[in-house]
Amino acid sequence: MPIKPHANTKLAKYVERRVLELRSRKSQLQIANEAGFPNANMVTMVKNGTSKLALDRVPSMSRALDCDPAYLMRLALEQAVGDTAAAAIIETFGTPITTNELGWLQEIRDASDHSDPRMTARSRNTIRGIFGK
Repeated sequence: MPIKPHANTKLAKYVERRVLELRSRKSQLQIANEAGFPNANMVTMVKNGTSKLALDRVPSMSRALDCDPAYLMRLALEQAVGDTAAAAIIETFGTPITTNELGWLQEIRDASDHSDPRMTARSRNTIRGIFGK
């Protein structure tokens, strides 16, 4: 039985989910080709956790998976260096902002007339309420 040291990582689970979600539009072979993998089995190895996704493959893999590159980079970084080191890197360089998050930020800026509003208990509760938290 092959060793799967990365099977329980967020990245492996995410890639597995995206491949399933894209199944009606593109095959796993197409995803591998779009990501630039010379071996089509590489996508299988990443999604089942036998191999990590190399950080330099994140841009092409995000295009192949039709997903946000910043989000995939965060997952790949956690997988590559571990949660603690990834947290230190993100603390140092800042959290990569996904395209979706940027949309929220732009809407907040527009709604507040670019007034740089503070996060209050009310605004926090409102945002969390949107997500049922």
